[in-house]
Amino acid sequence: MFWAFSNRWRRANGWALAAALLAAGCTGRAPEASVPAKTVADWFAIKVGGQVVQMQVALNAAEMSHGLMERRDLGRDQGMLFVYPEPLQMSFWMRDTPLPLDIGFFDRGGVLREVYAMQPFDESAIRSRSTRLQFALEMNQGWFHDRGVRPGAWLDLAALREALKARGATPADFGLR
Repeated sequence: MFWAFSNRWRRANGWALAAALLAAGCTGRAPEASVPAKTVADWFAIKVGGQVVQMQVALNAAEMSHGLMERRDLGRDQGMLFVYPEPLQMSFWMRDTPLPLDIGFFDRGGVLREVYAMQPFDESAIRSRSTRLQFALEMNQGWFHDRGVRPGAWLDLAALREALKARGATPADFGLR
């Protein structure tokens, strides 16, 4: 679970929510039929170091702060990807999380830079060394080692862009063109 958000990130999400509410309520006509945006509960197939992972994608403060809390099981190749609009130093903990997890931190280019083990219910912060990270992937403990995914491996940013679009997000807001 991530517990520190930049002021810029909070402002961007607040303005986006206000704009969406304003646009939804001011048209004076019935909304057009469209496919509803996917949520954090939906899964997306995204490769990491050549391995296909079914990821849930957390984009906003509520999704990120809840993360995988209270989750009692996670499939062999399932995880949660936390996506930030700008690079930063990351800090995660395991409050109310009964699963042993690994976390991989990726830079803006999608390169895996750091991997750490996290223990169930441990509220000690796992802080990244780098201050230039943009994505964090939580997987079952041992996943990175068992699949041979090590620092230097790549996150499929093209698939991530498509997942962001499916979530109703604009990839450029997260530095993805």
